[in-house]
Amino acid sequence: MSDRRDLLILGGGLVGMTLALAAAKKGITSHVVDRADPLELTEESFDGRASAISTASWNLFTNIGLAQGLERFGCPIAAIAVTDQMKKGRIDFRPDPHEGSLGRMFENRRLRLALFEAAEREAAIAWHSKSTVVGRERGNHSVSVELAGGQRLTASLLVAAEGRNSPTREEASITLASWQYQHRAVIAALEHEKPHENVAWEIFYPAGPFALLPLLDTADGRHRSALVWTVAERDAPAVLKLSDRAFLAEATKRMDGLFGEITHIGPRSSYPLGFHHTAQLAANRLALVGDAGHGIHPIAGQGLNLGLRDVGALVEVLDDGLRLGLDPGDAQLLERYQDWRQLDVFSVAFATDSLTRLFGVPGRTASAIRRLGMAGVQRAPMLKTWFMDEARGISGKLPELLQD
Repeated sequence: MSDRRDLLILGGGLVGMTLALAAAKKGITSHVVDRADPLELTEESFDGRASAISTASWNLFTNIGLAQGLERFGCPIAAIAVTDQMKKGRIDFRPDPHEGSLGRMFENRRLRLALFEAAEREAAIAWHSKSTVVGRERGNHSVSVELAGGQRLTASLLVAAEGRNSPTREEASITLASWQYQHRAVIAALEHEKPHENVAWEIFYPAGPFALLPLLDTADGRHRSALVWTVAERDAPAVLKLSDRAFLAEATKRMDGLFGEITHIGPRSSYPLGFHHTAQLAANRLALVGDAGHGIHPIAGQGLNLGLRDVGALVEVLDDGLRLGLDPGDAQLLERYQDWRQLDVFSVAFATDSLTRLFGVPGRTASAIRRLGMAGVQRAPMLKTWFMDEARGISGKLPELLQD
């Protein structure tokens, strides 16, 4: 019996599964294929990463029915502090109380649980977990994949949501501009003496950013933050091998007493930092979303949010097309999706890459110039408002699903 669906989504991570759920809200059916075991992905010990969910992305979660179940697990970001080596001349981004927060911090595990539970209840989603794709075909009228067990899935449009090393993108021979920063992000959850007061800190050192992102307190009142510490690739093995005591000593030194004593550190993990940007986000019956189409430095916490804007745009384009009687794989629809997303993706990618390079210039003179510029931004309310709107993801043409 054939089970042809509208979408064949390869990759059931945060972006891929959000796409399936958002599409389902518009009556668009999908196969979702992922080789991972969802039980492993949602274990507490699997991944210590946390993500900043912008205002626009939270609107998306609200509009597809996830926000109510997620809200109690999110820590609001009331302000963002940016500083060069904890010296004078920092920028404080703090909106007026009536404007709401600058976003919410969630542990990735909580996001996965919410997405997976919703997907299991959604009849429009056929979820094929622990499945390996061994063949892909894109024809004039349909797409299909063959799974390792011999099962063949068919749909009208293939969507690559497999992440930075997308094999679907590679097989489609889509041109990719990429480079490595020769840095690695070291991730850990910290418990500390003083409350973070819902402030996200971005502390820039010549070796790379040192970010402290607010998490909810534990049930017994211990204060927590997520640490994203950028170190040179050559230094990463040594940093990861440090004892907890030595690691905390190094982290405490860079925090300059900000949160008082660091009382506990969770499991450490790391991943290499690089940049990539595709020449196109669509091809014959193929669309790229999330890191399959663009990968940026985590300096501003916008990577996942950029992928969720892909989701909103693609679903809106497909929904409009279906109302006109067009096939989801229609070339006109894919061209519209690509045109819509390319400028936003390029702008964010260029900005994050430029910031990474600007704050990586060593020396006292460079630091003094940066702090002088930051002091100027601090005294420019309109410029600060523009930066905060960018952080919230509410600037530019927003898809309907990302609007309040």
